[in-house]
Order: sequence, then structure tokens, then C-alpha cells
Amino acid sequence: MFKPRDIIELIADNVRKTRNPFGVPNVLMNRWWKGIDLRTEGDELLFTGLMYQSVPYIEMTTRHLERYEDSAVADYVKYGKYMPKFVVGLGLALLSSKEEKKKSSDMLHSIAKVLTRSKVDFCYKPELDYYSGVLLYDLGDIDGFMSHARFVADRLREDGVKKLITVDPHTTYALKVLYPKYVGETFEVKTYFELVNFRGENGTKQVTLHDPCMYGRYLEMSDVPTKVLENLGIECVPVRNSGKFTNCCGGPAESISPKLSREVLERRVKELQSTGAPIVAMCPICMTHLKKGGVEVEDLSTLIARCA
Repeated sequence: MFKPRDIIELIADNVRKTRNPFGVPNVLMNRWWKGIDLRTEGDELLFTGLMYQSVPYIEMTTRHLERYEDSAVADYVKYGKYMPKFVVGLGLALLSSKEEKKKSSDMLHSIAKVLTRSKVDFCYKPELDYYSGVLLYDLGDIDGFMSHARFVADRLREDGVKKLITVDPHTTYALKVLYPKYVGETFEVKTYFELVNFRGENGTKQVTLHDPCMYGRYLEMSDVPTKVLENLGIECVPVRNSGKFTNCCGGPAESISPKLSREVLERRVKELQSTGAPIVAMCPICMTHLKKGGVEVEDLSTLIARCA
């Protein structure tokens, strides 16, 4: 296991200086919207929280963390915060997989397609799309989280934003629960799948839907994507632990202990595979981590978009 304090301080330093956990400049990380026609004015702001855009960096950094856990190299993590952020961020941006970047962009394209098909009056402003800071909260750095959350909330408020459309459970939980509690800012927050307003038929007839902890246990909204899929002619095969009793995939623990994270992952993969149906995730962290368990995983947005 890495020393938690070293990891937390490195992540907190990255967020303070670059507004995301990896130290990658947002202009390099957030490029999914380039080349597609998205409105910049609308009733609701699409707010990705940079979570899908982070997938290539999560995949690369956690692979190295797993490799060096419990080795002498682990003691040098604490010095990472002293390295120039521009150099580190540019290096990560260049080394991260182009294929994974495209996959992440494609999923966000699917979400935009679903919202358009549902006739949602939404817009996108990349200059307002920030990481929510939720990992700082998860790791216990409440002061760091509050400082970053205040920055993000102020930018949104200054632009007159009142309604947000989110795309992942972590950002949704942060904006719906943590921002009102810790910085006193309340927005009207809905996930993109709550706004799906069409029916259809999909080639897939049954799926195994993995409930992320935030959607299942904390926000108690697992029934929403299930109903959306039912309207598309897709049955969600029951999983032994789901909804309020869902099991974690282990992804959030990777930054502290890849080995522990792997143990949690193996348990969850067995539960999901026991249904015999294709596995679908609705969280970029879950999706990335479940794939490490050797299983094929599709994102919910891609599945829905095939009917749009």
C-alpha cells in the first residue's frame, strides 16, 4: 500500500494548481467537443466534470501504481508535487492512449446524441466544465474539497447557471449533495439518463447493469436507468447485490492500494458474470476498473444511443 498521505497531498496539489487530479491542463484533457455541433446557449448546461475525459489517465496511472506498490519506488510518490505541473501534465497527455481518448470522447458524443434525440434544451461551455473535486472529499481532504468546490460553484454562478446535466455518479453526488452542504450552492441537477424521452428497440435484449455506489447506495436512483432500458426493450437481469446493497467495483481504492482494489474487483466481477448477460456500466471509473477484471463492459450511454 502507498502511504495515503503522500497520495492525497499529490492529488490535492494537482487540483489546486491545474483544477484536476492528474495535473493535465484542461485544454489538453477536455477536447471531446471539438468538431461536433454543440450549442453554447440553452436552458441546461451539460457538465461532464471531466470524468470520462479522465479515463485514459486513470488507466495509465493506476497501471503504474499497481506495478510499483510495496516497492522502493512507492516512497518517492511524495516528491511528485514538487515537479512542474506543465511538464508532468504534458507528459501524461502525450503518453496516454489515443485509442482510450477516442473511446472516452465517443461516449460523451453518445450522451450528447441522447439528449438531442430527447429534445433537451441543453448547451455546452467547455470553459465552465471543471472537475468537481469529489476525490478530495473521498480521501478526507475536506478543506481542499471545499476550496475547489467554491471555485467551481463561483464560476457557474457568475455565468448564471442554474440547471446542470451530469454524466457520472461521482459528479452527480458532489453537485447534488456535497456542494449544498459544504459551499452552500444549490443547482438543479439531473443525470442525462433521467432526461431520456424516447422509446425504441435495441439488438441487445438482456444486460447485467452494474450499480455504482453513488447511484445505488447514496442517491438511490438505480430504478431510473432500469426503466429507461425497459422502454428500449432491454431487460436488466437481477444481480445478487444491487441498488442500495450494491457492491463496489474497487475502482476508488486504486490510488491508495491497487492490490486491495483488485480483491474487491474480483468479487464484484464474479457477481456480475453469474447472470450470463452482457455487463453494462454507468460510471467511467467502474467501467475502466471492471475491464481490468478481464470482462467486456459497455457504457450505458453507448447502449442507449444505439436507439437514438
